[in-house]
Amino acid sequence: MSDSVSGPERAAEGFRKVFGTEPEGVWAAPGRVNLIGEHTDYNDGFVMPLALPHTCLAAARARTDGVLRLHSGDAPGGVVELRVDDLAPVADDAGGDRGGWAAYPAGVVWALRDAGVLSGTGAGGADLYYTSTVPTGAGLSSSAALEVVTATALNELYGLGLEPLRIAQLCQRAENVFAGVPCGILDQTASACCTEGNALFLDTRELSLRQVPFDLAAEGLRLLVVDTQVKHELGDGAYANRRAACEAGARALGVRALRDVAYEGLNDALEALAGDETLVKRVRHVVTENHRVEEVIERLDAGATRSIGPVLTDGHASCRDDFEISCAELDLVVEAANAAGALGARMTGGGFGGSAIVLVEEADAEAVGKAVAEAFAAAGYRAPRIFPAVPSAGARRLS
Repeated sequence: MSDSVSGPERAAEGFRKVFGTEPEGVWAAPGRVNLIGEHTDYNDGFVMPLALPHTCLAAARARTDGVLRLHSGDAPGGVVELRVDDLAPVADDAGGDRGGWAAYPAGVVWALRDAGVLSGTGAGGADLYYTSTVPTGAGLSSSAALEVVTATALNELYGLGLEPLRIAQLCQRAENVFAGVPCGILDQTASACCTEGNALFLDTRELSLRQVPFDLAAEGLRLLVVDTQVKHELGDGAYANRRAACEAGARALGVRALRDVAYEGLNDALEALAGDETLVKRVRHVVTENHRVEEVIERLDAGATRSIGPVLTDGHASCRDDFEISCAELDLVVEAANAAGALGARMTGGGFGGSAIVLVEEADAEAVGKAVAEAFAAAGYRAPRIFPAVPSAGARRLS
């Protein structure tokens, strides 16, 4: 669902009903799919996401009393009221609930204040009403969209002058420290910095950005998103375990991050890790995945978009076998789509459920989608949600 005129109006009306006054504006931040480059971002590597037309909307109004009031039109419960001066991360060993969905926008306010961007007693108070079309738990960065739309709204409400990349960095810190998810910077940068009609090539060490034209319709192609409806929780430890293994691999190899292991020297690196099969697998995935991002860039620059299909499929095999973050439903999407004539397919996002992407000829899109749905039915799985991924704009003000 794209940002139709009813989207901002619906958010504004929700704000009025909850808070009894007019919002100062409505902002949007998109979810994303990652074309290639999975779990490379926290290894200082390369990623290539694109923004979806699905967005989180925030109707917002600044407050001067230091109170932060948050309400979601999509989540159960009423208004969450907090004092900005009291916001602080929960200790990692404290256990328990960090605050549910409200931890993400609250964490953004904390991160802005902790960085000195919002300073002064009570600074950062606001009323915020959210509504979203980004599927939750689908690996499409619904949490990053929530964070980025919050920061984008506060940036304008308070005249902070933050550039999109700085917003992404602060939102990543909010998710890492306040929400307790050790994610890299891919998701927040995609939501803040992507542009319509392009995929975003991001070097996560240098934080250099390049917009890469990705007009599939003009080439008679389509990129399908298949939401398996298998929910995942990145805060449950599996994501953190993968990150810890990558850091252990880098230490064992004497490098700052796995980004520094050259693809040409991979075999030597793996020999040095012999005896620890888990580290061998994790390192092999990250190094080959960085190489796959570079391959995709080269092929897109050469106008050979169709040829990226096998690279996507190779990436899925690596996520499945070496990083071990796939699941039966994601594997079935890739298998059924490719058997039905797709050019390539892979899981996208953090893994353990969520979504896959499928590159198809536009003329084959319906048949491939039908084949995937039939395969799910035959396996007794819940019907997947299938929709096209159209490269869309990043965070912005709507009204």
